[in-house]
Amino acid sequence: MPPTRRAAAPSPSDVLEAGGPAEPPRDQAARLPYLLDAVTDLGTGPDLDSALARVVRAAARTTDCRCAAISLHAGERAGPARFVTYGMTPEERERERAGGDPYGRDGRLDAPVTVDGERVGTFTLAGKHGGGHVGEHGGGRAAGGAFTGNDVLLLRLLATEVGSALRNARLHEAARQRERWIEGSAAVTTSLLSGDADNALAVVAEQARRLADAAAGVVLLPTPERGLEIVAASADDARGLIGTVMPPDAAVLRELFAGEPVFVEDSASDPRMVTPVARRFGPSMLLPLRSGGRMIGTLAVPRAPGAAPFTEPEKTLATQFAAQAALALVLADAARDREQLAVYEDRDRIARDLHDLVIQRLFAAGMTLQGAQREAEQAPAGGGEDRTDVPARIGVALDQLDATIAEIRTAIYALQQDPGEAHAGLRTRVLREVGLAAGPLGFRPSVRFAGPVDTRVGEATTRELVAALREALSNASRHAHATRVDVTVDATVTLLDGTPGVRLTVADDGVGIPPDGRRSGLANLARRAENLGGSATWAVGPPEGAGDGGGDGVGTGAGVGAGAGAAADDAASGRTSGTTLTWQGRL
Repeated sequence: MPPTRRAAAPSPSDVLEAGGPAEPPRDQAARLPYLLDAVTDLGTGPDLDSALARVVRAAARTTDCRCAAISLHAGERAGPARFVTYGMTPEERERERAGGDPYGRDGRLDAPVTVDGERVGTFTLAGKHGGGHVGEHGGGRAAGGAFTGNDVLLLRLLATEVGSALRNARLHEAARQRERWIEGSAAVTTSLLSGDADNALAVVAEQARRLADAAAGVVLLPTPERGLEIVAASADDARGLIGTVMPPDAAVLRELFAGEPVFVEDSASDPRMVTPVARRFGPSMLLPLRSGGRMIGTLAVPRAPGAAPFTEPEKTLATQFAAQAALALVLADAARDREQLAVYEDRDRIARDLHDLVIQRLFAAGMTLQGAQREAEQAPAGGGEDRTDVPARIGVALDQLDATIAEIRTAIYALQQDPGEAHAGLRTRVLREVGLAAGPLGFRPSVRFAGPVDTRVGEATTRELVAALREALSNASRHAHATRVDVTVDATVTLLDGTPGVRLTVADDGVGIPPDGRRSGLANLARRAENLGGSATWAVGPPEGAGDGGGDGVGTGAGVGAGAGAAADDAASGRTSGTTLTWQGRL
């Protein structure tokens, strides 16, 4: 192999002069704008792979080479393995993938691609007209070779730009990943604080699985024997997961109960993973759910066998997520305890009212009736003085009984109310439904309120509106594949008959309703809305007629200004597809 020598890197202004003009300067200069555009794409283009392909093509054309390639190793600094080529035959690409040299030793020029001082790949030029070989760092060439100093410097600069682009892409992806985990933590906290207690652990498992790009998310709780048992699982195949127990003598439990996370490279082969379901998974994270010194349980997030191992940023973000989820679980437990305590206190008050008011009224009514009975018995048979106060006493007793019945009816209704709904208005219930939908949707819908929704909307209308919202959010998560959902509740609208009403608008940017899709849910909503003097319509596209200030409204029920904010958002985002549910009824 011809000897190589290292050349000092000239400044950018020397690019066209260094090493001698092996090709006409005007031809190379004419190609430089194309190369500069490709390099600019590396720093600003949204798609790194496409930008790398343009740089490879531009490098080959600018240096008059037959082919060029960028080969990147998989790793945290460079991301996934990449092999981007231009001008190579399928046979050459296959030899490169197999670790061979597809170019031969002549006619090849290499430059290392580095990120933060670590080599992550190689930028190669080959097939220069006239042949020749220059070493990895350039600066020399074989006798009769055609690579120039310009080529060496240009390749070095391009390799440096590729390394910078990889670093920026890694930082951008890390920022996006951190943002996703933060949003997921917020969604879990909101859902746990406003949702169903029985579903809390399932929400944590589902969000962790989605954020970690894992095959499953499971929550384990301590057993009386100080083992761990899977009580909630989210997985494509959850068979056999629920109820699986990690015995007390498992090696990982000592670290978990001490509050330390455990990271496993391969669950199937790691001797610490003693459960039978471990064989179904590969890389895993076991994260303690611990808050304030209290061990709540463990969150396990395993990937499929052969999947990429968890990176250090992923481990850090997942550990922070588990700590936030543990705190949310503790707060949710405390909130439920407070709600239950409020219910118990309310029932104590009802018991006191029953004793102090109802029983006293019943006793007074009984005394009144007894007095009336005695007067009636003492009246002379067949005539005598007329006791006109007997009917009056009976009337008083009847009034007392009516009041007592009303008190008892009120007490029974209060006792039958669900503790979570006992003091919840429309705003709280809407936010609760939106929080519950954040898990299946993968994001939290936006919510907008207009008017005094809590004070003006009655209980019957509130129940029907929440049912309509639940149906719309369910359709968006199961069928629409939406990436955005906007919810608007407006208590300032006027219906067609002139009565004040409330309008619910749920708009998504999904695929819409299939022509043969089921519409029984909408039909039920429409019938129930009509009972409240309103309507329910489901249309393709963003809300129509919203915010126009007119009286025609949407569908068969009228309103004014119900969706101006949502319509403005749609116009700004260019939304032209999706589905919109518009439901409205009397206050």
